[in-house]
Amino acid sequence: MRAMTVVPGKADSASVGEVPEPAESDGSILVEGLLAGICGTDIEMCSGLFGSGRQGSDKLVIGHESLGRVLEAPAGSGLTTGDLVAGIVRRPDPVPCPACARGEWDFCRNGLYTERGIKEMDGYGAERWRVDPYYAVPVPGQLGRLGVLVEPASILAKAWEQVDQVGARSWYGPEHVLVTGAGPIGLLAALIATQRGYTVHVLDLATDGPKPQLVRDLGAEYLNDLADLQVAPDVVIEATGAGRLVVDCAKLLPPAGVMCLTGISPSPAAIDVQLDALTRQLVVRNAALVGSVNAAKRHYAEAVDVLLAADPAWLERLITRSVPLSDWPTALVKEPGDIKVVVDLQR
Repeated sequence: MRAMTVVPGKADSASVGEVPEPAESDGSILVEGLLAGICGTDIEMCSGLFGSGRQGSDKLVIGHESLGRVLEAPAGSGLTTGDLVAGIVRRPDPVPCPACARGEWDFCRNGLYTERGIKEMDGYGAERWRVDPYYAVPVPGQLGRLGVLVEPASILAKAWEQVDQVGARSWYGPEHVLVTGAGPIGLLAALIATQRGYTVHVLDLATDGPKPQLVRDLGAEYLNDLADLQVAPDVVIEATGAGRLVVDCAKLLPPAGVMCLTGISPSPAAIDVQLDALTRQLVVRNAALVGSVNAAKRHYAEAVDVLLAADPAWLERLITRSVPLSDWPTALVKEPGDIKVVVDLQR
């Protein structure tokens, strides 16, 4: 069968590969692949920056943002033929560490976890894939192809959970939220913030294309310059990974403010920072910076709820391009106006 494959650690190795049918050891549920989302992680893997293949194989099936249709499911799995499903990305380490033993594999302490389509496990970017019932996320039929947004939305469900937990250390009543970056992660962060009733401000460099209107259609403010922000943000969701912007936003945090870092820059650059002054600001204001990556099982269920509560027409506009599996490497090349690019695994 056809699949999205790369040779881990080798740049420009993305190709349409022929791979065996999925092994039953991957799970008892057989799924017909429908869509796979492309994100920065996939682009970095295809650039040879990181990623590791299944033992004994020189190539890896990538694709961790998934949507498929169940072909076969065992009795008692909670799924039946024809159901839509998304697959969870991370698997706990075999030891397991204390975090993995509690189902918090996104906080794995020893690094022995595996990840579908990223680390030592084939992903979901294939015509067919298998998954264990525990790691299969039911996607309501009314979401249709928007179910491919479940995995990225799970990242933000977790990020907001982290913000709430840090904020709960004292009186917590956020009003103003700043989101930096209007890519898929930033826009989903803004979506959740507006669903929570916060006043939302989104900072991005784009001056045209779909991003400004998508933000405004949420009822949020769109900014190109941080200097135009007229409030102190109680919460910052940082989705760019740009070091200078991280520092500048951290300086804006008010007392007990929380900043959640969800972005990673693919090519870190050195910046000059007066760290003593920044540390003083953070300390005297009881402000907090917290990093967040990946998601646990509960965050996928929360992501489904977020998507169900959103305007489907707005969500549809996040998916700006669909490319066929037969030409999937073109999805790695950013085009003007791109937000979320998906691969159609049936074409």
